[in-house]
Amino acid sequence: MTNYPDSYYTATANELGGFPVLSGNLTADVCVIGAGYTGLSTAIHLAEKGFSVVVLEAERVGWGASGRNGGHVGTGQRAGQHELEKMVGKDTAQTLWQYGLDAVDTVTSLIERYDIDCDLKPGNIHMASKPRDCTDLQEEVDHLRDVYHYDKVSYVDKQQSAELVGSDSFHGGMIDTGCQHLHPLNYALGLAKAALEAGVKIYENTRVKDYTHTAPSIVDTPQGQITADYVVLACNGYLDKLDKKVAGKIMPINNFMLATAPLGEEMARNLIRDDFSVSDSLFVINYWKLSADNRLLFGGGENYSSKFPKDIKSFVQKCMLKIYPQLSDTAIDYGWGGTLAITMNRMPHFDRIDGNTYVAHGFSGHGVPTATFAGKAMAEAISGDAEKFDVFASVPTPTFPGGTLLRWPGLVAGMMYYSIRDRL
Repeated sequence: MTNYPDSYYTATANELGGFPVLSGNLTADVCVIGAGYTGLSTAIHLAEKGFSVVVLEAERVGWGASGRNGGHVGTGQRAGQHELEKMVGKDTAQTLWQYGLDAVDTVTSLIERYDIDCDLKPGNIHMASKPRDCTDLQEEVDHLRDVYHYDKVSYVDKQQSAELVGSDSFHGGMIDTGCQHLHPLNYALGLAKAALEAGVKIYENTRVKDYTHTAPSIVDTPQGQITADYVVLACNGYLDKLDKKVAGKIMPINNFMLATAPLGEEMARNLIRDDFSVSDSLFVINYWKLSADNRLLFGGGENYSSKFPKDIKSFVQKCMLKIYPQLSDTAIDYGWGGTLAITMNRMPHFDRIDGNTYVAHGFSGHGVPTATFAGKAMAEAISGDAEKFDVFASVPTPTFPGGTLLRWPGLVAGMMYYSIRDRL
């Protein structure tokens, strides 16, 4: 059986009991491929509506990005509201903003409803890494308060920023008390337990080889087949070649994290005074938060190959020390990486294929709330109410130039350009 990657999250997981490997042939209303947030949320919401659901996972529940990410549960979408208004118009942008709030509520309601122990805490600060970013953040705060009537955001200046995050690296920031943050793997494991209790059948170490574009569909694995009226593709950065038609809409990239040794209460509060999650405004974003035992969990740096850096701890530590040089002598206990999927415009790609296959992926670093909400939207669409799903599906998602064959060199060139801009 595949083991979870070594990480702080794995070391502090509530329960890693595991699920069986598929053996034989089964029939279900819906077959979900992938047991991360998207797949598990879909399964829970379908089971609550009376559907029979089978979830197939190639590795382990929450093994991919769902069990390795920064744990931020942000409001809105990955693209900002000004950008969305230009992209889809003000009315749809308003709807997407509300869906972003609903996504946070969906996460918190699942946690409450199923009593998931995942260190849920409120608040996020988005920091301005460059002086010119301050204007953007101030305008965003004003826009959200004046146009969207959202009163949980406020702007802080350079001095206030330093007091909040214990660093002189930033020029201002935006506080959003409507955000949440959590232990991502324990959240995924809690969703799996909730799905199981709702009657969902979950199979791990069961890699899907192919599925038929028929009604019903036959989902083929080395251990058996699932015959289902509907198929849900919930693979995100691990879609690979399972469906080439949608693979060109996303780009898998690798991102990395570390966990320091426990810092103690005083040092922890010096770094993040109010125990919020934090992110900065660089294109290759840094993000961090405190764990329940007062470690700094810091994410920074990414690559675009099939391999991770040999020394992930040192790779990420360089990013951390630019912000917190006072941690130069602090031990790094864990370093890990994971693969996520981005889209060209950073908005998720929702689609129907042949009428009975649904896909949602490309969450671009905003996956905890958006993937959870995507599962709810797909469950509603399958049960006959496609309003939420269709709004997301209407957002244009360009295919990467050259499709899956040429997307890598184009992305690397683009990322190098923005990385140079960040350094300058």
